[in-house]
Amino acid sequence: MGYPKRMLSADEEIVMQFRPHWSGILKEGALVVGAIVVAVLLQLLGVSGWVVVAVIVLAIAIAAEGLIRWLTTLHVVTNERVIFRAGFIGKRGKELPLEVINDVAFNQRIIERLFGTGDLLIESAGTHGQTRYSDIPAPEKVQTAIYKAREERMVRLERGGELPQGESTASQLESLSRLLDEGRLTSEEFEREKRKLLGDD
Repeated sequence: MGYPKRMLSADEEIVMQFRPHWSGILKEGALVVGAIVVAVLLQLLGVSGWVVVAVIVLAIAIAAEGLIRWLTTLHVVTNERVIFRAGFIGKRGKELPLEVINDVAFNQRIIERLFGTGDLLIESAGTHGQTRYSDIPAPEKVQTAIYKAREERMVRLERGGELPQGESTASQLESLSRLLDEGRLTSEEFEREKRKLLGDD
């Protein structure tokens, strides 16, 4: 199941969405396979059938937790923000507006490169700080998508004087200051948008 469209803003579009890389549930798969092998051996040794069934059921129960966690974790990149959602009963999540993102880095160990997975580290301004996401499939591709979406977002902000919804006045002022520092807003545009924020118009 993908990210609900009802949770997107009016002009927001999904750039990409994905679950963690399948390698993140390798240990759960190995546990189930190992339990089946043990069950077969126990059966050959004449152990009670109830014991064999108990071994398989226990392995599946343990593996189910990791599988559910994988199935209910979702990463989304839109043209306005980077979204993380996880959890089935107890949920948690985080959203990073594209305009507060300063840097996106990825890291892959040798074994991760073989599997095509890795970690993503996003640095953002204000109270967001650093955010690390693990088991990201094709992290370099995701990094590029975020950078591209961020650049397009900044251009839209510059051209339309649009400000991100749901952000505090302090955060929006910080975004404006960064646009000014990067030369994407003139001093006059900065002052005009600042007055709108502070209600001085």
